Amino acid sequence: MIKLVASDLDGTIIDKNNYIYENNFKAINDLNNNNLDFVICTGKTYPITKKICSEINASYGIFGNGNQIIDLRTGKEIYKNLLSKDDVLTCIDIAKKHHLHVHIYTDKDVISEQLLYLDLRNYKLQDSAKSNPTMEFRIVNDIRKYVFDHNIQVCKLVITSTSSTEAVKHEILSVLDVVATTIRKFDEYKDYVINKEYEYIDITPKNVNKDTALQILGNYLNIKTDEMLTIGDNLNDFDMVKNAGVGVAVANAYDELKKVANYTTVNPVEKGGFAEAVYKFVKF
Repeated sequence: MIKLVASDLDGTIIDKNNYIYENNFKAINDLNNNNLDFVICTGKTYPITKKICSEINASYGIFGNGNQIIDLRTGKEIYKNLLSKDDVLTCIDIAKKHHLHVHIYTDKDVISEQLLYLDLRNYKLQDSAKSNPTMEFRIVNDIRKYVFDHNIQVCKLVITSTSSTEAVKHEILSVLDVVATTIRKFDEYKDYVINKEYEYIDITPKNVNKDTALQILGNYLNIKTDEMLTIGDNLNDFDMVKNAGVGVAVANAYDELKKVANYTTVNPVEKGGFAEAVYKFVKF
């Protein structure tokens, strides 16, 4: 019996045009009306997603690919795990050596030398929302110097390239004990918000991922992993989809995710793949 539904946001509930299919709202409302916990699991930080979490009435949020868990009904922070300053500086040094773009996330800021890729996407999405900004975008001359000079808490760091990042990822993991997740935005996965193709490495502290965060939340709520339905589309959803009681990939998901999912929806995100999964596996 499913007691908790956890879902990715972009590409799973929200389509490339930042639109949410109406039936997805209905499915979330049905979960809430039946006292079933609905959990957002996203690679984004809480301030960037605060507005959408409120709009879709989620119970809990897992942010930064698992480095923060928040009870969205009370605002209580359940868990947080941050990158060390030394790890951040080392990642910046490696990125700069390869002439790659890097930006970092704190609880309140996106810090970058220039808005170019995922940071530009988030800026445009916040700007288009036409609401009070929840995240400040801080442009600095030298991101390494800024981190070195300031006592900031870094939730995650992102390194972006227009080609493969595997060599850079390997170099980082050879010297640091962190989690580095590759996300590709090519071909059908192109970032249509900024009309660019790119690949990025999402770097978080050791043992941080959506699956581990769900286990922590499950222990907090006394809900077992096999009582969870997880839904996703991208590679950072791999473990949570693979290890859940029921793991679902939406139709537009990466093939690697579909291979470990218990079920792949007929409908893509644009036609309510999330809602399809909820109504197939949750008994109301």
